[in-house]
Amino acid sequence: MLFLMIERLLSSPESPGYCRLSYHPGRHLLAVSWQGHVTSDMAHQGAEAALDILRQHPCCCLLNDNTELHGPWFDSLLWLAQRWAPAAARAGVQYVAHVVRTGTLATTFLATPTHHMFTQFEIQIFDSLAEADDWLLSHRI
Repeated sequence: MLFLMIERLLSSPESPGYCRLSYHPGRHLLAVSWQGHVTSDMAHQGAEAALDILRQHPCCCLLNDNTELHGPWFDSLLWLAQRWAPAAARAGVQYVAHVVRTGTLATTFLATPTHHMFTQFEIQIFDSLAEADDWLLSHRI
């Protein structure tokens, strides 16, 4: 059986290629990479695009890479926790690796009560793509 990787690139006039979504069927993984300055509307569009792919191609692992993101990464944690996370879990997501740039405030995310809002799946924060991928590899079905 042949499995084809699916890629989708989201762009805007102000921020071309701000979000790359790559579905890897053999790895049961959706990788979402963000770059540049992403507005709240763009973040919502990227999150919705991820859900579209997950609904068509359910997989257990999501890799969210913010290492090339500048500025705040998303200001709607409540929306993510109440709307996006349950939909992602229904689509099969069980493990989320969130990669941030070293030294950003996002590295304190796990210590905040916000982290406890995401109960539908296990989420871990990393400052290394390699470590995040290794963690997800250990959880793939």
